[in-house]
Order: sequence, then C-alpha cells, then structure tokens
Amino acid sequence: MKTQYQLRLSPKAAAKKELLWKEVSGHSGIPVSDISHVEVLKRSIDARQKAVKINLKVDIYVNEEFLDEPMSLPNYPNISNREEVYIIGAGPAGLFAALRCIELGKKPIVIERGKDVRNRRRDLKALNIEHIVNEDSNYCFGEGGAGTFSDGKLYTRSKKRGDVNRILNLFVGFGATKEILVDAHPHIGTNKLPAIITKMREKIMELGGEVLFETRVTDLIIKNNQITGIQTQKGELFNAKNVILATGHSARDIFELLDRKGIKIEAKPFALGVRVEHPQQLIDKIQYKCDDRGEFLPPSPYSIVKQINGRGMYSFCMCPGEVIAPCATSPGEVVTNGWSPSKRDQPTANSGIVIELRMSDFAAFGNSALAGMQFQKSIEQTAWVLGGKTQRVPGQRLVDFVEGKISQNLPVTSYKPGVTSADLREVFPEFIHKTLQNGFKEFGKSMHGYLTNEAIVHAPESRTSSPVRIPRDSKTLEHVQIKGLFPCGEGAGYAGGIISAAIDGEKCVESCVSLMK
Repeated sequence: MKTQYQLRLSPKAAAKKELLWKEVSGHSGIPVSDISHVEVLKRSIDARQKAVKINLKVDIYVNEEFLDEPMSLPNYPNISNREEVYIIGAGPAGLFAALRCIELGKKPIVIERGKDVRNRRRDLKALNIEHIVNEDSNYCFGEGGAGTFSDGKLYTRSKKRGDVNRILNLFVGFGATKEILVDAHPHIGTNKLPAIITKMREKIMELGGEVLFETRVTDLIIKNNQITGIQTQKGELFNAKNVILATGHSARDIFELLDRKGIKIEAKPFALGVRVEHPQQLIDKIQYKCDDRGEFLPPSPYSIVKQINGRGMYSFCMCPGEVIAPCATSPGEVVTNGWSPSKRDQPTANSGIVIELRMSDFAAFGNSALAGMQFQKSIEQTAWVLGGKTQRVPGQRLVDFVEGKISQNLPVTSYKPGVTSADLREVFPEFIHKTLQNGFKEFGKSMHGYLTNEAIVHAPESRTSSPVRIPRDSKTLEHVQIKGLFPCGEGAGYAGGIISAAIDGEKCVESCVSLMK
C-alpha cells in the first residue's frame, strides 16, 4: 500500500533517514516496522519564521516493495536517412529541439559557432586568467550555451509554456540527479552540467543526427520570403528549408545580419544593472535568522523586488555559494554573470540586481531595432575602459556605491580577472545609477544587514535577456515574414532560462515538423 502525506519538519529531521521515518510514523500512525520506504516527492524551505522548517510531500510505502527504477529516455528512432531540420545554436533550445526532432522522426543538423564543452574550457581559462576573449567560445557561446558554465539553474515561473516535468525528466535520463525533480528550486551545478550536455550530443549523433562545432553562420539565403540555405564562415552552403534559429541572447552578429537583410526584428525592453557579492554567511544569517545555518540547511538564496521611482528593481539569477564570471563575447567589453557548483560550497553569494528598462531609454541610439543592443553595448564598453581595458571589472563597496564614494580599497572577490575601484556613476546613465542607489536603500530595509560595505558591487550585469525580439506567428511559430525560419529561445525573445528555452525548442520543432508533412 502507498499513502501520500504532507510534512513540516526541522531541517535535521528532514535530512536524516531514521528521524524522517520516525516523523512519518508519528504523523501517519503507521508503525515504523511496517514502513518499507519513504519517497520524497517535493521539498521546499520555509524560512519565514525564526525556526526554519522543511516542507515535504512524501509517498509512504507500507509492507510494499519500492522499486527505484532509472529514468528512461524516449524510444528514439535512428534518423540517419530522414528529412533534415537545421538547428542554429547548441544551447538548451537547440539541443532539446534536436532531441525532439529525432523523437518525431526527422534528422537534426545542429550548427554551433563554439566548441564542445571539453575544448571550451581552455577558452574560459584564457578569459579568466589572460583576459583573452574568443568571440566564438566563451561563457555564452559553445556546446550547451550560456547555461553550461553558468550554473544550470532549472527553476522557472513559465509553467504555462509547456511541460516542465518532461524537461526535468529528460535531464535525469541523461544523468542529472533525481533531486531536481524534488527541490522547489532545482539546480544541477556548473561542475556537473557539462557531462550531461555531452551525453545529449552523443545521443543525437549516435542516432544519426549531426552536430557541427566551430561553425559560425554568416548568412541566411532567402528567396521569395522562404529560407533556402545557410552560409558559414568556412564557406559552406547548406541547402536548408527548415531552420530553427536558437542562437541565444548574445548573438549580436545574427541580430545585425537579420537587420541588414531586411528580415523583421524588433527592439525590446530588458533589464540591466550590477552583480553584488556578499559573504554567504551574512546572507544565511539574514535569511535563516541565525549565526550558523548548521549542516542540514543549504546556503541560502534570496529574492527581492521593489518599485523604485516607477521602475521595477529586482534580484536576478541569484547564486548561493557561488562565483562571478566574466561573460564578455567580444574584445573591448566587460560583462558579469554568476554560477554555482552543485554543492554551492563557495564562501560568497552573488546576485544580479537589475532595473527594468523602457524603449524610451534607448532614444539616444535612434529608433532602429538594434537601439537596445547598442545601449547595452555602450555600457559594457565603458566598463571595459574603466577596468583598464582588460577583463577587470569596475567595482565599489555597496555602502560606498549608495553614498557616491570611491572605495579606498576592495577585497578579493570571486571574480577571477580582478576588480578595479571606480566610481560607477561613470558606467551608467544617471537614471540607472540613482535608481540602483535608492533601491539598495530599500533592499536594506527589507533585508536587515544587506546594505553593508562587506558587499561588493560589480558592473555591469547586462545580459539578462535579449535586447531584440524576432517576431513569429503565434500559431505556426514561423517568422512573420520568412517561411521555414523558426525564431526560438532566449535570443528570439521567447524564453528566459534553461527550462523555458528547452520548452520553446521543443515547441518550435513540433510546429516545424507538422508543417513539413
């Protein structure tokens, strides 16, 4: 017999098997001797009160054997000789599009400008240590896209976009821990995600699909408003009538290509700000209301939203036990992002703190579809100059930033290229700087202890989402102007993270295949 229960336990009772079973027995009235297994289905942390509690949903197996069967993958067919679908980009949208393509009996050919995960690591090392930016292989470009080496957070609010559990189950099928099916805010970790991404690619190729690395698309061949081909930097020309465009939110060359060819794109608002790093112990103290979180609670995240002078200001991509990474995609710019290893065991916590931008904010860059992108680029280039024309990031202590003081000294942060003390008023337009200053004061009122000079502000956090939308038909998901072209994922303006991008990749392929029949 199997029975389901909701429990609210101490962190220790939720973590230790013998205590959990005792609690289950007490709540259900079932003797421990009759319990065969307790399977945790969902887990979340409630830190609203001084005594932190763990909410669990469990299945209790009573005098019944529990079979822990491995997560199985779909029954993928071999598609070596099937009709082809071209997928530009091997991020989550592109990879999940390719897998769904195989499931539907079509052959995916994935074209990726960057390198596979193993070779990509060398370029990340050069970026961190030597400040060398490879425009095709970095934290944003390469196998697995931006998520591979920037955290692997799987939490999404986009539950209405598609089947989130299907995507999570596929991750488990390719080697992720089943814990991602349980935790309220699932997370794989930058140290583990590359192996999972590699298995996805190997499966695609094993079944007859193709993945072409270090192959950057330089042109799309359009005839009579129908895509007919793809040109690459190697001079290759692929005859392609069905193309999923999943190039990510930082593929500025693709946005420029579409604009140059008269293929409709639109500027869209996005968010921009800074990345703030605190000691993790301080965030734990604020969130858990204790001096030491102990061994049974994970490093605490935080989430905060405020309205400041009519603009939303909020935490973005918060990383407990983390590292700040240099995410420039071209020389002459500085960009920050954050990631965490699976154990989240680093001594610091960081988060993007960003404000909502409006279309009117880009007016100085004209009315073109690339105005937001040019605004974004100008801030990144200014930061590069202030950082000494290296990947060193301009920074200030948090209270100094709020009070408009240049920090006399800065401690070492997790950002490996280094931090240069600077006045961040020189990085941002006045309205961004003032909104951030006022917002941090409000943050400090909500999270007592947050506003401290122990925290360091790194600038800028600018790649929160695409500054461009590539419009598509709401039913067919084809571009509104070009037949056979399916704008997809974050770069097209239709997703915001690994899960929503993966869902969008599957949806675009499903629509593409249905139109091929």
